[in-house]
Amino acid sequence: MSTQYGNQPTGQQHASTNNNVLSIIAIVLGVVALIFLPIVFGAIGLVLAIIAKTVRHERLATVALVVSAAGLVGGMILGAVVAGA
Repeated sequence: MSTQYGNQPTGQQHASTNNNVLSIIAIVLGVVALIFLPIVFGAIGLVLAIIAKTVRHERLATVALVVSAAGLVGGMILGAVVAGA
């Protein structure tokens, strides 16, 4: 069965459509964690990146893991330096 918008079967996504939503959110949260509330945003970013990697097998999940971890650790170090100054 085809739709009126082409020969794409109903109920299936187009092959070139890649869904990296969780990974992109995790990357953004990792960058935000570098500056603002690193424990909260970094931890949420790490959880989303792990879910994206293990459950959804997204391509950007590894990048999201690295950015979230760097944001978490870097934000805490930056916060300690600023608070100690």
